[in-house]
This record gives sequence, structure tokens and C-alpha cells, in this order.
Amino acid sequence: MKSVIRVPLNTTPEQYARLQALQTAFAQVCNALAPEVQRSRVWNRVALHHLHYRSLREKFPALGSQMVCNAIYAVSRTSRLIFQTPASPFSLAKLGTKPLPLMQFADSCPVYFDRHTLSIKANKLSLFTLDGRMHFELTLPEEQLLLFRVAKLKEIVLTRRLDNAYELAFWLEPAELEPSQPLIPEYLSVEVSL
Repeated sequence: MKSVIRVPLNTTPEQYARLQALQTAFAQVCNALAPEVQRSRVWNRVALHHLHYRSLREKFPALGSQMVCNAIYAVSRTSRLIFQTPASPFSLAKLGTKPLPLMQFADSCPVYFDRHTLSIKANKLSLFTLDGRMHFELTLPEEQLLLFRVAKLKEIVLTRRLDNAYELAFWLEPAELEPSQPLIPEYLSVEVSL
């Protein structure tokens, strides 16, 4: 059973704009790294970090060191999904020696957070943005608070829902890919050049 706690963020227009700017900057870093994955066929997170962290930090100083690490994680994670899942039309097993397609992350792509970029203390949520930390009240039912105490936190993801509201998802258990879940996420386009 997967455990996810979804927390909609009640934002002011100024907060919404700050989250949108963060999401756009995060996508830019992912898109700067995607051609390197295509060229080198390397998407291991540690290898990507060693090969590209410094240049990404220099190119995107406003995003901060930890969010650059989180963008590297996002590219690595998405690459594994696209190139290693046997059912993917772009799996290495199907591509063989053909060139990898170029992944393009939309400005609406998920933003990954970690304990350095998001914290919760006494019902207060604090998260990183390009303009400093942003704070929200966090009121959760007791059973969700209990999950935070007993389960291992796997991922924290900021997404923009279909109604354009921002939401944080806290993944507390490893989730299997559901049969109905698309292999290529809607925030990503893949360009194939033969």
C-alpha cells in the first residue's frame, strides 16, 4: 500500500508567482542536463552529480546548491523511468544502439524537495524559493501526523494540479508503477532524432 500525504498550498498571488518561478528555474536546470544524458547515456545520479554539478551551479546560481542536486535527481529518476522500464517505447532494450531521444522538461514539471529545502516544525511548513524561504500553516489530521513519525519519507514533490493550485506530496513508502500510470509523464516531451 502506498502512503502519500497530499498538502494543497493556499497561496497568495505573490506566493503563487514565487512557486511558479521556482518551478520554471527547476525545469531549466533539468533541460540543461538532459542533452548531457542524451549525449553520454549516463543517468546515474552520483555520476551525473560528479560530471555536471559544478557547471550547473555556475550556470544557475539563483537555484542554490541543494536544488541543483534535486534537479540532478529529477533527471536521473526520469531517465531511469524512460530508458530502463521495459514497457517504455524508449527503453534501451528497444533502442539498442540508436541515439537516445532528448528529454524536454516542461515549466510545469514536478519540483523535488528534501530535508535541506523543506522543513516542518510545529505545524509550520518552510520551503525554499528563489527569493528566500516561504512559510505556510500546516494542519494535518492525527493519522497523517502519525505516518510522518512511523514511515520513512521517500520523496517530497511540489506539483501544480489541473486546477492550477500548488500541492506538496509526501511519499512515505516506495510506490510501484501502477498499470494505468503513464510511462512518460505529461510534464515531459521526448524528441526522437534518427
